Amino acid sequence: MLKRTLIGFVLLMLFIPQATFAEGWGYKKSQEGEVPDVGRYGPMVEEYDGFYVDPSGDKTVYFTFDNGYEQGYTGQVLDVLREKDVPAAFFITGHYIESAPELVKRMAKEGHLIGNHSWSHPDFTKVSKDKMEEELKRVNEAVRELTDQETMSFVRPPRGTFNDQTLKWAEEFGYTHAFWSVAFKDWETDNQKGWEYAYNSVLNQIHPGAVILLHSVSQDNADALSELIDELRKRGYKFGTLNDLMIKQYIPAPLWNL
Repeated sequence: MLKRTLIGFVLLMLFIPQATFAEGWGYKKSQEGEVPDVGRYGPMVEEYDGFYVDPSGDKTVYFTFDNGYEQGYTGQVLDVLREKDVPAAFFITGHYIESAPELVKRMAKEGHLIGNHSWSHPDFTKVSKDKMEEELKRVNEAVRELTDQETMSFVRPPRGTFNDQTLKWAEEFGYTHAFWSVAFKDWETDNQKGWEYAYNSVLNQIHPGAVILLHSVSQDNADALSELIDELRKRGYKFGTLNDLMIKQYIPAPLWNL
C-alpha cells in the first residue's frame, strides 16, 4: 500500500507544473561613493549579459526612467535633458505607448534610447515563455511604428522581478537586462516630498558608473533634475548612454575609445 502511494505521488509530481521562484532586484545602498553590494544577484545577471553598473570605474552615470503611465512630467524631464544635453533611456509599457505616443516620438527624436518594460507590466516569473516573448514583441513593434528606432536591445523587468529562467529567455529574445544601482521610493504620486528629497536621495547614493533609476510619474524627480545634473557635473561626472555602458562591459578597455 505504501509503495503504491509513493509511486502515485511521484507520478503526480511529474505532471504538476513546478513553481518558479521570483527574485526581487535589491542591494545594499551605496555609501561614500562605493558601488552597492548586490550579493548573489550580480553573478546571476552577468551570466546572461545583463548589467546594473558601469564596471569601468569611470565617473560616468546613466539616467534611466521607467514610464508605466504618464502623469504630466515627462515633457518637463525631456526639456531639462535637452537643455543640459544629457542622454537617457526610457523604459516604456504598452499603456504608455497608447496614451502618450507623442512623447514616445519625442524621446526618440531627441536622441534618447527607448527600452522595453513589457506591454502589460506582468511579473515575468509568473508567465510562460511565449507570453513573455509576446509582451516584449508588442512593445518593440509599436515603438518601431511610431519612431525611427529600429531595434530594441534593453529590457527592464516589470516590478524588478526575475529569475534564471526569465534572464535566459530575455537573452534568447535578443535583450539585455538593465537593472540599476541607484534608486529610491519615488513612484507614489500622492506622497511626493519636494525636489530636495529626490535630489538628496540620488546624490547620497551616487558612485562612479551608477545606473540611476527614476520614475517619470514623480514631480519631485522632474523638479530636481536640472539641479541634479548641474551638481553631478560639478563633481566631475559625465553622462553616458546604455550603449556606451555595453561597450565598456564587453569590450577590452584599450578599445573603448577607438
